[in-house]
Amino acid sequence: QLQASGGGLVQAGGSLRLSCVASGRTFNTYAMGWFRQAPGKEREFVAAVTWAGGSASFADSVKGRFTISRDNAKNTVYLQMNSLEPEDTAVYSCAADRRPLRVGLTSVPSEYDYWGQGTQVTVSS
Repeated sequence: QLQASGGGLVQAGGSLRLSCVASGRTFNTYAMGWFRQAPGKEREFVAAVTWAGGSASFADSVKGRFTISRDNAKNTVYLQMNSLEPEDTAVYSCAADRRPLRVGLTSVPSEYDYWGQGTQVTVSS
């Protein structure tokens, strides 16, 4: 129901734009989050956006470099990644908050459901 795309191989300092498209149902009343998992590491929070798109939160490691946005008319959430670093290499996945119309945002993976297939991002040095 959630499909991430847009990953690839990029040099350090480059940019990528990830997309997460919902199909089969709408998530317009759910906050959406991006998470990533590098080999041998636990899944970590990257960014989240409220259901209306008016507020966002970011992991400290990506603040100032990544932005998140959503287009509810297209059932799509975006993650714009700039100034990429080798440490950003991971599989990136999107997910929907398990609680509709949540006030605020959460970075806790267990608070998200409907995990989509991820997309690989590889940043070379």
